Amino acid sequence: MFKHLIGRNVLSVLAATLLTTGLVACSGSDTPKIDKVESQTEAINDWFAARYQEELAKSPITQTYFGMQDGLDKLDDVSQIALDEAYALEQKSVADMRAQFNLANLDRQGKISYRLFEYNGDVSESRHEFAGHEYVFDHMFGPHGELPTFMVNFHAVKTAEDARAYIARLNATERYLGQYQARAEAQASTGILLPKFAYAKLIKTSRNVISGAPFTDGNDSPLYADIKSKIANLKDVSQADKDVLSELAKQALLTSVAPAYENLIVMFAAHEEVSNDDDGVWKLPDGAAYYQSQLNYATTTELTADEIHNIGLAEVARIQGEMRKIMAQVEFEGSLQDFYNFLRTDPQFTLSNDDAGRTQYMTEARVVIDEMKLKLDDLFITKPKADMIVKRVEPFREASAAFAFYEQPSLDGSRPGAYFVNLKDVRFQPTYLMQALAYHEGIPGHHMQIAIAMELEGIPEFRKQGNHTAYIEGWGLYAESVPAELGMYTDPYSDFGRLSMEIFRAARLVVDTGIHSKKWTREQAVQYMLENIANPEGDIRAEIDRYIVWPGQATAYKIGMLKIGSLKKHAQAKLGDTFDIREFHDVVLANGSVPLSLLEELVNEWIDNKKLQQ
Repeated sequence: MFKHLIGRNVLSVLAATLLTTGLVACSGSDTPKIDKVESQTEAINDWFAARYQEELAKSPITQTYFGMQDGLDKLDDVSQIALDEAYALEQKSVADMRAQFNLANLDRQGKISYRLFEYNGDVSESRHEFAGHEYVFDHMFGPHGELPTFMVNFHAVKTAEDARAYIARLNATERYLGQYQARAEAQASTGILLPKFAYAKLIKTSRNVISGAPFTDGNDSPLYADIKSKIANLKDVSQADKDVLSELAKQALLTSVAPAYENLIVMFAAHEEVSNDDDGVWKLPDGAAYYQSQLNYATTTELTADEIHNIGLAEVARIQGEMRKIMAQVEFEGSLQDFYNFLRTDPQFTLSNDDAGRTQYMTEARVVIDEMKLKLDDLFITKPKADMIVKRVEPFREASAAFAFYEQPSLDGSRPGAYFVNLKDVRFQPTYLMQALAYHEGIPGHHMQIAIAMELEGIPEFRKQGNHTAYIEGWGLYAESVPAELGMYTDPYSDFGRLSMEIFRAARLVVDTGIHSKKWTREQAVQYMLENIANPEGDIRAEIDRYIVWPGQATAYKIGMLKIGSLKKHAQAKLGDTFDIREFHDVVLANGSVPLSLLEELVNEWIDNKKLQQ
């Protein structure tokens, strides 16, 4: 979930820098000596490392997410003051870098790092004008749901000290969520409110967190069940000490977690009363400019809302043409809409909506991943050391979580990457989509890109954690097509599933811009998707609600995929028989996340070097 913003002039500045500096060390009489290049690159890498550690030290949550033990008893400072200080420090760091280091005196990777650090600072500066526009809470990824998810999945308890740290975080919850609440209240005072429908979802998730023991009668609440289980499994800790820890956890839940969520529920209900049914960000102050900035950030391009809308319409039409070929292949008689309805309603495409069906889905999804792992040598030179597993979304957050997503491994690889599947209603996970979904979220999709980036050597940490959405999600969507070239889609319906996933992302270009630029209603967007893609209605409605609260993000997938695909076709045309898909993938993945303009420069550099070797 990567939320940054890009100014319309940043890409042109970056492109100009690339043209004037190139991707390799300068040549000619002004070329610095190698020892100077090496020493300056080493110096700037040390400087980047220091800046990264400074930032990491401010986020105990990130440290735990990465599998580190520092700050295990703390939650982040997320107050507005802390955000303002972080922004000021970031801008100062960019200015310091420019003053201390000369781009011409760096090696190839040093230059890329310099430009990316500068780029990130320019992006933050350009988006700062709209810093208050992004919804503090939303039903997809708000802190009210992310905090318990984080505690359950990432705060390991291997010792009594780990348990006490967990309890300390529970005690810090009221302060932590209270800071988010203060920002949401300030935002609301300026007229920035979610559409009315979102508040019921926020309230439901918040109530789920504090439902059950020790808050109410019934089964243990999610956090209480988690900490009790983790304490019970401690080794070399007496039962008496375990009982003390469990009681301390109970008190923290009652005195900190409960009031934090009760306060949020009161605020959500109050905001619901004064919100309206306008869905697009056009309703916000300077909404059109804000949305354009969101598009620029998400896609790392300067495409306008109208241009993206039209690209989406064209891609939907093209993909529907490919779909009709598969309809003919399976000898289906009827319209494309009839075929969509067939896929939505025929029981052969869904598993039973019970625990047996959920178990079967998980088993078959793991088989898809395991079979793909056997093909990696044909596609990649560099492969991640970290493993990847398939997990079910926890029941307490099923109602609000996405239908599938990926979470990266720990920095040391001790915790594998995870492909999460939401099986609240198995009917929303049709079997014909299973392969494409696993390829996107797992292998060769997000796990390959993100885990490889995390394990890259010789580049600064901030690049390993890069978050350019068009690159990351573009790769995930591109990765769905890669197994098709190996004949891995097991039947025409699964291959149709691949096209369904692609048209789903193409339709996003249409509905996202429709909602936020063309003032489409929520129902207009739903109906467009129902008419043009095969996804079940429940899935479509959940997705539309996501686009409403996260403007622009959903456009990145297809724009990124189109760029990667066009770069591959360009390389194939230029290199002919010497084109190697493994080398191409290495070029795309070898530098971590980058803006699409820089990715194009890297691919062209590789093409030029290959042609020189011919």
